[in-house]
Amino acid sequence: MVVDDHPMWRDAVARDLAEAGLDVVATAGDGEQAVRRAQAANPDVLVLDLNLPLKPGVQVCKELVGANPAVRVLVLSASGEHADVLEAVKSGATGYLLKSASTAELIDAVRRTAVGDAVFTPGLAGLVLGEYRRLASDSSPGTPEEQKAPQLTDRETEVLRLVAKGLSYKQIAERLVISHRTVQNHVQNTLGKLQLHNRVELVRYAIERGLDDA
Repeated sequence: MVVDDHPMWRDAVARDLAEAGLDVVATAGDGEQAVRRAQAANPDVLVLDLNLPLKPGVQVCKELVGANPAVRVLVLSASGEHADVLEAVKSGATGYLLKSASTAELIDAVRRTAVGDAVFTPGLAGLVLGEYRRLASDSSPGTPEEQKAPQLTDRETEVLRLVAKGLSYKQIAERLVISHRTVQNHVQNTLGKLQLHNRVELVRYAIERGLDDA
């Protein structure tokens, strides 16, 4: 599903995705329309602009992800401001791509978002990881019960460590000499054990436990 308040841009993105073989189930031109149509169409991936009339994109993201954690939101925005990126991620976005990206980059980003990859325009991934590290260092230790981590296998822990370092599923598969599907299975198993909903939450969990430094 594609959400943007500029009709020509919205139609062009939807057309490019459809021509690439992706099923565009709906489009919307404002925030309120986006929430209604997304709830009706139940898309796997929502390509979302932040600057929307009636309801801002971050609020749309927060409402839809809150109601259905399985939906994956790829923000497609003209803004590369750090505050906008971090606000989008905190609202539940899985990835963030600038509108200066090529059509090929957009299509690749949507495909990767659909399988659970956290996709960011180069330079923004480091910003997000840095913010997670800051939040982790600022957070209180919590109770012993909260700190008790679910039991992960050695391989799941290894995959989690590489996810925390910002590697894509493809890079993890190459590093560990396993298939892309196997990496996805390990991530899904880990999400289930940790009761998390997406890769963004998984990265934050791993960083809070120092796995990105391991």
